[in-house]
Amino acid sequence: MTSRIPYETCPLCGSRSFSKILEANCTLHPLYNPILEPVMAWMACADCGHVFTDGYFTDAAAEVVFSRVLDYQAVGWDMEKQRAIFSPIVERVARHVAGPAAGPGAGDVWLDVGFGNASLLFTAMEYGFTPVGADLRRDNVQTLISAGIEGHCIDITKFDQNGRYAVISMADVLEHMPYPRAGLDAAHRLLRPDGILFLSMPNADCPLWRALTAQQANPYWGELEHFHNFGRARLYQLLEAQGFRPLHYTISQRYRVGMEIIARRVA
Repeated sequence: MTSRIPYETCPLCGSRSFSKILEANCTLHPLYNPILEPVMAWMACADCGHVFTDGYFTDAAAEVVFSRVLDYQAVGWDMEKQRAIFSPIVERVARHVAGPAAGPGAGDVWLDVGFGNASLLFTAMEYGFTPVGADLRRDNVQTLISAGIEGHCIDITKFDQNGRYAVISMADVLEHMPYPRAGLDAAHRLLRPDGILFLSMPNADCPLWRALTAQQANPYWGELEHFHNFGRARLYQLLEAQGFRPLHYTISQRYRVGMEIIARRVA
């Protein structure tokens, strides 16, 4: 069984000029299932430099992967520790939100895409934001709804709530999307005109990434759910092309080799 649909062109720029740069074993990933290929092949675009897998999951393969929820992905996991971790993120985002007189976050709606354990939403709610979650794992969505928070089991490219959101967060999400441009198009459409986008993902530009790769110790080459590896420079180019202006960059305190970016919808 083939578990991936091959990319015929670069998923960012559409070029047909790309080649394999690396293969990685993914059988040790906790979500691995024997119906999936045991090796991930990574390609590099000769025209724009983007790095991506040779294909993305078929519907059947995606259903298998999303049918399981790892402990750290479950709503409410390690809630107290996660609250402290996400508080600085919400504070940084809130500084850029043009809120009403009551202050940033006072009633503004925050959509977290791929909300996982929902810690970011719980924390945003404490700061006065109205939380909304979207995720492809049905059990997580039902648990979120049971906790009294609006939740949707939907791909955001199919979400029809244009202009509703002051903030959209895609924490460790963009690299999971088969076509990231479509995800950013959706975020742009769903945000209000001055809306804020928060992104986090591994940074393939940084020296640590290269060092771990040279040591054959980079965990992200075998990360089963990832279809893309972004560096800061290529991601900024993509954001600007999709109508966002990057405002803030920092190193993630949550994941190895991670970066966190705040951008504003501008066009």
